[in-house]
Amino acid sequence: MTRTLRTTMLAAATAAALSGQALAEPVGPIPDDQAVRNVVLVHGAFADGSGWRGVYDILTARGYRVSIVQNPLTRFEDDVNATRRILARQDGPSILVGHSYGGSVITEAGTDPNVAGLVYVSALAPDIGETTGDQFAEIPAPPEFVIEPGPDGFGFVNMALFKAGFAGDTTDDDAAFLRDSQVPINMAIFGTPLTQAAWRTKPSWAIVATRDRAIDPRLLTQQAERIGAEIVEVEASHVPFLTQPDAVANTIDTAARAMSQAATR
Repeated sequence: MTRTLRTTMLAAATAAALSGQALAEPVGPIPDDQAVRNVVLVHGAFADGSGWRGVYDILTARGYRVSIVQNPLTRFEDDVNATRRILARQDGPSILVGHSYGGSVITEAGTDPNVAGLVYVSALAPDIGETTGDQFAEIPAPPEFVIEPGPDGFGFVNMALFKAGFAGDTTDDDAAFLRDSQVPINMAIFGTPLTQAAWRTKPSWAIVATRDRAIDPRLLTQQAERIGAEIVEVEASHVPFLTQPDAVANTIDTAARAMSQAATR
């Protein structure tokens, strides 16, 4: 599929799915005959899959089968394989969703033939031959976001700046829990080039968190525009799946409905 054809299909499918509604606002259970019923959620660095619980609850209540990848964050290949492993368990086409660094993972893994579309949540979307770290060359991370590498090459987010940089719109208690349960990432991952770019052939949606202080919203917008994604802006920090789960779930729902409409055209 050429990129022009993919973009045309995305626009037509989204318009058909919305049926006069605003983007990211579908409501109610999914139809019994909807083709895309599976959702696979991929977390980013410094976290695990439990943060998706709010989004999971909303989507499962609408009738979706939702699976959550647990990235080991040890090597890029390990995270991609973890995602492929979950995709292989699905019983039909899926919407593949990635947060932050998870955007790199879904970009590599999303070429799987059972992936119908991609949703980037405050996420990066490198191209073939690019690394996750390359994405920050022109627009670096905000000063509130500080990673501290350890002697073994694994990095944590700075404790004192964690809430300001990572979870500014959460409660103090929730930010403290995220800070104290963070999962370190092998810093070498940020230097691993991608070999595939699923967004070149798969329709994409992108949630831009306008108060993100881990990835500059300008970079999020730049990435989304480059891949031709449908953009949804959400007033949230770097963790909109926690603080704005309805907006995130609705965008995923929109993507699934759009790709189901496309499959019947």
